Amino acid sequence: MDTEAAARLCIGVAGGTGSGKTTVADEIVRRVGRDRIAVVNHDRYYHDLSALAESQRIHHNFDHPDALETSLMVEHVALLRAGRPAPLPRYDFTRHVRLDEVEWVEPRAVVLVEGILILWEPALRDLLDIKIFVDTDADIRFIRRLGRDVRERGRTVDSVVAQYLATVRPMHLEFVEPSRRWADVIIPEGGFNRVALDLVISRVEQLASAPRDTP
Repeated sequence: MDTEAAARLCIGVAGGTGSGKTTVADEIVRRVGRDRIAVVNHDRYYHDLSALAESQRIHHNFDHPDALETSLMVEHVALLRAGRPAPLPRYDFTRHVRLDEVEWVEPRAVVLVEGILILWEPALRDLLDIKIFVDTDADIRFIRRLGRDVRERGRTVDSVVAQYLATVRPMHLEFVEPSRRWADVIIPEGGFNRVALDLVISRVEQLASAPRDTP
């Protein structure tokens, strides 16, 4: 392993859908420096559903851990931690298929892993030096998800509501909410909690800049 290229720090940012975890991750990137952070989103690793009919894709449970190819994500995070580039997949959320092309991400001093289920997965947890859980009230999370899915993923309001009741809420209660037990830091209200963000980012900057032999 190239010790000069290897990442000093691996951060995980988890939380329910619409919790503000992406806002927290983006703020960490902005303040620590985009040139110092490699970002890996769990959403990239949804299984390709091109073999299924469109009606089956729509009703697929995307909120269960089995919906994601987490083993591939673990391989890619391990590559980045070791100072090697990783070929991250690209996913089309309007058609629920994985695209042919990949995005090569270069290693950086910090690897930031983001996703609703990353703390549920033991193999991912083992790669994380700092585990963050973003905690936000359920009604706020639903409103945010509704807006995102209609605006960015071509969904109808009725389909978003149906999916939330059928899979999103049950899977949150079964997998996402219990995963907070493994968090080192819990941030209430996501990106709007400036005090918590300041403390977390200060610690990240300190660890990312420290010599490798500093505990």
